[in-house]
Amino acid sequence: MTLVGRPNAGKSTLLNALIGEHLSIVTPKAQTTWQRVTGILTVEADQLIFLDTPGLLEARDLMQRAMLGAALEALAEADIVLLVVDTTRSPSTKDGARILAALDQARAPQRVALNKVDIASEPSIHAWEDWVDTHLGCPRFRISAEVGTGVDDLLAALRVDLPPGPFLYPEDEIASDPVRFFVAELVRETIFEQFQQEIPYSVFCQVEEYREAQDPVYIQMNIYFERDSQKGMLIGKKGAAIRALGEASRAKIEHFLGRSVYLDLWVKPLKAWRKNRAHLSQLGFRLPAEDETEKR
Repeated sequence: MTLVGRPNAGKSTLLNALIGEHLSIVTPKAQTTWQRVTGILTVEADQLIFLDTPGLLEARDLMQRAMLGAALEALAEADIVLLVVDTTRSPSTKDGARILAALDQARAPQRVALNKVDIASEPSIHAWEDWVDTHLGCPRFRISAEVGTGVDDLLAALRVDLPPGPFLYPEDEIASDPVRFFVAELVRETIFEQFQQEIPYSVFCQVEEYREAQDPVYIQMNIYFERDSQKGMLIGKKGAAIRALGEASRAKIEHFLGRSVYLDLWVKPLKAWRKNRAHLSQLGFRLPAEDETEKR
């Protein structure tokens, strides 16, 4: 089941609400989900596999093309497509066209989660309901992923829609991605919370070493930056910024793992990594085919 929508629609918050765990990072800033995240929920005789995807955006560089490609690939694989929309913003022609173009990639049944109804105006919610009825003609659900309104009803409906099939994962698993992935994402989430301007969108976190046999668990994390000026911002005066980042990130990771952690943060340059195929591949992004704009 693939969750899709425009940036900041609340897909990651909804995934976390459905699974009952903090799997996808969530911040007030848009475009925080860069790679798809798989969440697994087993309820009685049903197993639901949710794919949280990057927001449907206008791709302006190689990294954004990779993000959009991840979303469209997940759409093509879906048994059910769950479109998540932000009802605090009325549907625009431009946003609607981008959504419809993406949904054209899917052959699966579609459902719509009208999110953020706890803070949206009734006219805006009604505008989205009319848009769904006109353009998609599929079931729609009023929800607030943030406070939980309507999430149980949405889940119940999704369980009814599930195609028959065997469990693909053990009943106690909640994710298919490795622990290293989630640990790195928690550090990246903290960067989004603690830094402003270009820093959150210009750095990437990757686990270099993970020793779970030790107590505390030893984790060496590389934080890659694009430009020399960003190194000083990440470290801060007398190392204050990197210490604050480490303390907050470690607390999150310890909560996630249920164990004590020694978090060793290394700040390293990786020049223009968002536009470099080799760098993006090294960081785990699945890349689209090379086009003419890259060759010039």
